[in-house]
Amino acid sequence: MERGEYLYIWQADGWPAWQFDLAALAGPMSAVSHAQGMLLGRLADVGMALRDEASLAALTDDVVKTSEIEGERLNVESVRSSIARRLGVDIGALAPVDRHVEGVVEMILDATANSKVPVSRERLFGWHAALFPTGYSGLSRIRVGGWRDDGGGPMQVVSGPIGRQRVHFEAPPADRLEAETARFLAWLNGGTAEPPLIKAGLAHLWFVTLHPFDDGNGRIARAIGDLLLARADGSPQRFYSLSAQIQRERKAYYDILERTQKGTLDATAWLAWFLDALGRALDYAQHTLDAVLAKARFWQRLAGRPLNERQVKLINRLLDGFEGKLTTGKWAAIAKCSPDTALRDINDLLAQGVLRKSASGGRSTSYELDLSPGA
Repeated sequence: MERGEYLYIWQADGWPAWQFDLAALAGPMSAVSHAQGMLLGRLADVGMALRDEASLAALTDDVVKTSEIEGERLNVESVRSSIARRLGVDIGALAPVDRHVEGVVEMILDATANSKVPVSRERLFGWHAALFPTGYSGLSRIRVGGWRDDGGGPMQVVSGPIGRQRVHFEAPPADRLEAETARFLAWLNGGTAEPPLIKAGLAHLWFVTLHPFDDGNGRIARAIGDLLLARADGSPQRFYSLSAQIQRERKAYYDILERTQKGTLDATAWLAWFLDALGRALDYAQHTLDAVLAKARFWQRLAGRPLNERQVKLINRLLDGFEGKLTTGKWAAIAKCSPDTALRDINDLLAQGVLRKSASGGRSTSYELDLSPGA
């Protein structure tokens, strides 16, 4: 069937016989492999505790950003606490965690820590149920832990106001899903000729094209991609987040997906974008590792200082990237103490040279960590 006689790739003759130009992708694959080697080489020298910290940072970013891509904001501290508890990483006082955060964390950790376990329909159903523990997506009741049934019409990705909506994509009919997903899972779990990085990119594209659930397809597609990347790395620990990179390039991500799904079965352009984004995710992970090492050096500097639990908690918040300005009022709210206690904590840290007054103006005095070498 010539292009133009069908609208979406799943309607093409030969579907799903993916094609790609391996020679054109050799350069990006080599660059990603080099970046992986550089990152893992640095991590091999930092010790187990700091590797755990780096993994915690990457996984937290992954969980938060894979939901943010779909317009859903999770509480970062709750996500971090949930992951830390499951990994056995001591981060001090843990933040409360709700069922929804737990569900997303369960899916991501299962995909990465158990990457060698075959992916079955039941495992996918479990991930889906974990994402939607109440059976609702927003205010809408959805079919959870089972393929969609298209009872409300075809599965479409649309944008724009009602009456003037633009259809970006329409998924295969529900009555094809049993056969389509069975074929996908057989390929996913079987030995195939594609290089591991190419297989991760194709799996992401293939699953999101099937769109087999009422909601959560993008998050599960990215989890499947993470699972295959973990297999490729040969490590259950994650030190970089492709989902976080996709969130930083969200518009380009949706644009390339739409062009690919309305194109031919040649997925070279999608795979090139996927590999380039993966390379940028690995570059970003180097900055994350820099931050982890800087945090460790800062705490080494404070070794033996008489700090209370509130001060430790707030210093860690500042080291992890505090949003906005830290004021006495914010300290009191986060530490759950009175403003007078917060001010005493702050003045003590000012006297010790741990904090300094921020140079930025404003009606309220704000504070920041004193990171100067001689402090």
